Amino acid sequence: MTEQTALADYLKYTGHKSVEINVAMIDCDGVLYDSMKNHTRAWVKLMKKNGIKCTRDEFYLLEGMTGSEIIKTKFKSGAGKNITDDEATALYGVKTRYFHELGEVPVMPGAARVLEVLKAHGIAPVVVTGSQHPTILERIGNDFPDAFANHITGLEVRHGKPNPEPYLKGMAKMNASPRQCIVIENAPLGVQAGHASGCFTIGVTTGPIPEKDLYKAGADIVYGSMDALADALPALLDAFKAHQAAQ
Repeated sequence: MTEQTALADYLKYTGHKSVEINVAMIDCDGVLYDSMKNHTRAWVKLMKKNGIKCTRDEFYLLEGMTGSEIIKTKFKSGAGKNITDDEATALYGVKTRYFHELGEVPVMPGAARVLEVLKAHGIAPVVVTGSQHPTILERIGNDFPDAFANHITGLEVRHGKPNPEPYLKGMAKMNASPRQCIVIENAPLGVQAGHASGCFTIGVTTGPIPEKDLYKAGADIVYGSMDALADALPALLDAFKAHQAAQ
């Protein structure tokens, strides 16, 4: 799919007459960081310690939900147990410890280039993550200095992805409408949230989830990596600007 076709399809199904992109809302795990391998290992360890059978692939499909929501979902389906908020918080702390024990995860190749392109086009990036651990913002600040002045984390929402609340809150924080925003996501639940928010939603296949599943979840266009997105992003943003100028 070309950038022009993706934009035309988006305008058709949303009914927007024009677009004026000035905000990019960006997921963290699997987009800014190549972290999902370690997250899935930590989740499986936590579940098995609590007698719940599972596979790592299950957690790729749950990516985007808050940690507490994942815990409540898996304990209900895997053990028939209803977890309280306090129990979920404590278990999430254990999972976070397991994750950090695996070592520091690398920045996703291409992520810095994507941010450079956005900056060159005057587009403000916003982190929108389901993570509920405060250290992630410190890490982002160190790895991408001065890139992110705004963020939405799992601590700021009642309903995580696939609910659009995280992206609706991001738009509210930036005083922006859907026609002014793009979303960058790597997982079906995140793509569903971006699509449901009304924003033009970009999928990147940085993990085992295939391109077709991101399109099925509602992605307007999908790229094979963050490097591929960085290469194509100028053409996509130019397509937006060309449409705006034509109005």
